[in-house]
Parts: sequence; structure tokens; C-alpha cells
Amino acid sequence: MLDKLKSQWQYHVMLLFGVIITAIFCYAPLYGLIIAFQKYNPAQGFNSPWVGSDNFKYVFSQPNFVRTIWNTFYIAFFKIIGGIIVPVTFALLLNEVSKNKIKRTFQTLIYIPNFLSWVIMAGVLTDILARDGIVNSLIVMLGGNAVNFLGSSAIFPCTMIITDIWKGFGFGTVVYLAALTSIDPELYEAAMIDGASRWRQTVAITLPLIVPTILLMTILSLGSVLNAGFDQIYNLYSPIVYKTGDIIDTYVYRMGIQQAQYSVGTAVGLFKSVVSCILIGLSHVLADKVAGYRIF
Repeated sequence: MLDKLKSQWQYHVMLLFGVIITAIFCYAPLYGLIIAFQKYNPAQGFNSPWVGSDNFKYVFSQPNFVRTIWNTFYIAFFKIIGGIIVPVTFALLLNEVSKNKIKRTFQTLIYIPNFLSWVIMAGVLTDILARDGIVNSLIVMLGGNAVNFLGSSAIFPCTMIITDIWKGFGFGTVVYLAALTSIDPELYEAAMIDGASRWRQTVAITLPLIVPTILLMTILSLGSVLNAGFDQIYNLYSPIVYKTGDIIDTYVYRMGIQQAQYSVGTAVGLFKSVVSCILIGLSHVLADKVAGYRIF
């Protein structure tokens, strides 16, 4: 052990700064979770009156919070499903492109939105999806009626799901393209000799061989089921769509920051963290059982 440490001390030094930053910004703030069990007053700080589980009882008695949990699961679930189907489909299509120049061009184009923050994307989408924006202009041109994408409670969740998939599917496509490159070309050659069409090769060879990667990505996504995308929704939603667009993160922000109900906001955040921790543990267990993937 000591010999190994002596030979690899440089790597540990390189990790030291990251460990310190993580300890300061991730572990030290955990002490503040006691606010969830207090009637917190900034003037009294952590010496505020202790109220036990009253904040949790208050939160779970609010109809808006129950609705917020449903919105979070609904939006996050379809983001995960779409975030698997769209990248896999696009990776299969790109894999059929024989000219590398065209393939690289498409890869670059679909990957660019992944590098843009939701602050920038929100400005772009607000203009594109406005009543007089490009999308509605095209719908009207084709004989339809303008759609209020960001102001309709019924349509807003779908808008969030589709725009999130559009922004992030480029990264997923790269992952699945990498999985496709690991497939032995001799399998395709043998299938061609047997007279298999390109579709048949995809169904019989390509899809079965990338199923472990698909399962792994899906299972690991379970840990983010309660992360429906605060930065996206906060920059695009408005009070008119709170009924279907409000998620746990935006609820915590409004209660804890805007309304200064620090104890209630902390209680909601703690609830989300505990559930997310359980889901992450479950996802890693399933990843080990189903896909043979282990971190520890």
C-alpha cells in the first residue's frame, strides 16, 4: 500500500484540489440541512427555534407540492425516454452515411446546442416559439392556427420535453456512435453474404449489440428522475403555466428564495435529495445486475 502510494503520489496531489473544492461546496453545506427542522430566522441563524418535522408536514399538506411532484416525474420521465430513443435513432441513421465529411458535418450541427446554456437557449426559443415566431408563422402558412407554446398549460410540458431532447440528443448520439464503432465489421459481411438487407442487419446485428449500452444509459438516468431541468424551466416558464410546468426545483426556489421561507424550501430540497439518493443507489444496483456495470 505504501509502495503504491509512493509511486502514485503525483496523481493524489492532482486530485487534492478537486477534493478540497468538493468538500467546501458539497459537504460543508450539509450542515445547513438542520434548517429544515427549524423555524429559521436569519437574525438567529442556526440558533433558530427547533420545530422537528413541522416543515415537512406543512409541505406535504400543500396541494401545490403534490402537483409539483407529479409534474417533475412526468417531465423527467419523458425527457429520459426521448433522450434514449432520439439519440439511438439518429446514431443508426448517421451510421448508414458512407461519406465521412457529411457525417462529421451532421455530428457537429447536432452537438452545438449541447454547449449553449439554457439562458441563451431560452432567448432563442422565446423568439422562435413566439406567436409571431418562425414556428407559428410556418404553422399559419400551412393553414393551421398559431400555438401558444410557452403560455399554454396543456402544451408547456411537451415544449419543455421536446426542446430538452433537441438540445441534448447530440451528446447521446456521440455515445451510441462510439458503441456502434465497436461492432465487428465481419458480422455485417457475413450477413451480406447470407443476403440480409441493411434493415435486417440493423435489426439482427446492430440493435442487439448496442442494447447493453442503451440499458446502461437508461438505468443510470433513473438517478436524475427528480431533476426535470431547473435552468430550462426557470428561464422559460411563467405563472400562467405553474399548474403543469412547476417542478420541485422551481418550487424550492420560489419558496426558499423569493418568498424567504427558508425552512420550507430546505425541507423540500432535503426530501428531493433523499429520494434522489435512493434512486441513484437503485440505478447502480440495476446497472450491475442488467448491464454488468459497476463503479465500486
